[in-house]
Amino acid sequence: MSVLVILEHKHRMSWETLAAAQQIGAELGKPVIAAVIGDEPELATKKLAQVYAIPAMTYTADGFTSAYEQLIKKVSPSVVIFPHTYQVRDFAPKLATRFGKVLVSDVVKCRIDGGNLILVRQLFQGKLNADYRFTGADPAFVSIQAGAYRVETLEAGTAPVEVFTPAATEIRNKPQDPFRESSRAVDLTAAEIIVSVGRGIKEKENIPIVEELAAALGAEVAASRPICDNGWLPMERQVGSSGQTVSPKVYIAVGISGAIQHLVGMKGSKTIVAINKDVNAPIFEVADYGVVGDLFEIIPALIDEVKKAKGA
Repeated sequence: MSVLVILEHKHRMSWETLAAAQQIGAELGKPVIAAVIGDEPELATKKLAQVYAIPAMTYTADGFTSAYEQLIKKVSPSVVIFPHTYQVRDFAPKLATRFGKVLVSDVVKCRIDGGNLILVRQLFQGKLNADYRFTGADPAFVSIQAGAYRVETLEAGTAPVEVFTPAATEIRNKPQDPFRESSRAVDLTAAEIIVSVGRGIKEKENIPIVEELAAALGAEVAASRPICDNGWLPMERQVGSSGQTVSPKVYIAVGISGAIQHLVGMKGSKTIVAINKDVNAPIFEVADYGVVGDLFEIIPALIDEVKKAKGA
């Protein structure tokens, strides 16, 4: 029995999901197998027991479901893990149903308890965590939330690659263009450093001070929902349950109190720095570094220090 991770071709979340699969496999003492439709040569450089490369095909829910159904029957895994992408949301429930199972989606954490896999999902916009345990026969089907695991934890190695060609099947869907979110000027999910601003900035005319800090750090500017709702920054820069989910190396929260709806979108950040004048702000509960004080005094000083450090 094994852990099978089904990846989406050239999608950044696939590597986060692979990191989750490696952790689960190690804790369960089971080999990890990866599969992808389309060529993904980098998989051969990861610590995996086997890689199955399925010849590229135009996406349809019927086609992907049939291909992976055949592969799952071939390898008989204990757990099947996916990245929680739009494409996965389309076909994975259908695939799980083929095996009489349900897909436990958008999982933020996995742990092993008594040899059993426990999955953690967030409810009510992150206010509650719920544990899920599978009963019945294998396999279990799971999708992992963006930012829940970090790519940096991926273990390198050498994995054998086998081409798996599924038998032809009836395709009832008419292929369409891949789903894409509304066009964005910036993809915050790819940013290594983010400076995010909240209501503590007081008014739109003060936004440039945050933009100046971001420019000095080589960072992207983001915001909490009230800032975007007010039109002070574009909606595409919103982080949170109704915005983008990010996991940068550094996330600097400026004047953000830390409502749970915002925390849901940035909790995967490697290092969180909070600047807020309210010592009791919830953001400090998740911050690695906290600065209590007036942002209008702290940010200019921080900009000066960054420029000095860079010799600007």
